[in-house]
Amino acid sequence: MQLTDIKEIKGRIILKSGLHIGAGDTEMHIGGTDNPVIKHPHTQEPYIPGSSLKGKVRSLLEMESGLMTKTKGEPVKVKTLNGLDGVMKSKCQKILKIFGSSGADSDESSAAELGPTRVSFADCTLNRAWREKAKQNRWDYFEVKSENSINRIEGTARNPRFTERVVQSAEFDFSVTLKLLGENEGDLLDYLLDGLKLLELDALGGSGSRGYGRIEFCFDDAALQEQFLNRKPFANGGK
Repeated sequence: MQLTDIKEIKGRIILKSGLHIGAGDTEMHIGGTDNPVIKHPHTQEPYIPGSSLKGKVRSLLEMESGLMTKTKGEPVKVKTLNGLDGVMKSKCQKILKIFGSSGADSDESSAAELGPTRVSFADCTLNRAWREKAKQNRWDYFEVKSENSINRIEGTARNPRFTERVVQSAEFDFSVTLKLLGENEGDLLDYLLDGLKLLELDALGGSGSRGYGRIEFCFDDAALQEQFLNRKPFANGGK
């Protein structure tokens, strides 16, 4: 197993709706929001953790593969390969090669055959040009969206909550690298692009079912952008 190439995917993530990736702040602040977004500890600017991108892309590929019924919702592992064949086995192998498997996985021989994790997602910081434009126009980076539940009989609002979001139109720089170990791994890049396409069709962060987290990828490489636009991740010919 030899490292033959490292593919780098760079570009911008454009928010098509407000984005909420929680900070995990358990401390209550008087006058604060219930759900603040994650921010850089020094600049207090929003960013998108690479782990959020990686986790969502992987989960969407696992959903599309049909393996969730076999794993009962748990992440795909090396032992998931047992009893698989055909297209489902091929997808399982790609997922494990790209995203890696647990070091505690019991099937050491199969794990060694698959090799190390190929992909690396960097944290995504605010795009410099967008940041300057926001400063010139005095745009806020954040908004607070109020939500509540409605009693169906009384028609009254209950349980108000306030969620912080990064504003629509904000742009972040992203960088993803993919290691290729051998001459026959070119299809891993296509499969990773399928995962990014699924993320564009779905949502990033929390509350996606309520319209949060719609994004668009804009690649620096024009040829790669065209390749991405032409990807159809669904076997039935869908987008």
